[in-house]
Amino acid sequence: MNNFNVLQEIITARRSIKPASLNGKKIDNEQIKQLLELANWAPTHGLTEPWRFVVYSGDAVKEFCHQHAEMYKLSTPPEQFTQAKYDNRLHNGDNASHIIAVYMRRGANPNIPELEELCATAAATQNILLGAQALGISVLWSTGGSVLQPAMKQYLGLAEEDRMIGLLSLGYTDEPAKPGRRTPVDAKTKWI
Repeated sequence: MNNFNVLQEIITARRSIKPASLNGKKIDNEQIKQLLELANWAPTHGLTEPWRFVVYSGDAVKEFCHQHAEMYKLSTPPEQFTQAKYDNRLHNGDNASHIIAVYMRRGANPNIPELEELCATAAATQNILLGAQALGISVLWSTGGSVLQPAMKQYLGLAEEDRMIGLLSLGYTDEPAKPGRRTPVDAKTKWI
């Protein structure tokens, strides 16, 4: 199998796996470091390398989920608060091995548009997803809950110009991968 076929297999086999489908088996921290090394090779205009990661493992996963639930509670008007949403955030990491908060740290060079920094950080995140697939690690990239809210930026100590990209919940699953669904690329492409 040539390099293209290997890469094609990894990309087309990759699926988002919800944290509830994880089995609780722990990932070795060295494999997480390998994934972060792959992220570090994302394209970056002006070599700004805007991607940043906060990795939660062990007991810190449970504490992070508790804090995430509390962010929801504190930022939601009482008439809109639901215990189910609170509990979802609280228990989202029960079976996860690691949670990685991914954000873009805005560089000081005004000639590099924010969009390019966001895209570079998203590309770094995709490198993690593909590396995880190659290692048999399940991942969900989530922007739900309080992830994109000011409370999360404050919790992580981000600057005003920094941007959250999402949370990656990583672990292993015993569930078989479901087939992918994509509309044909021809329906999304215009050749000139």
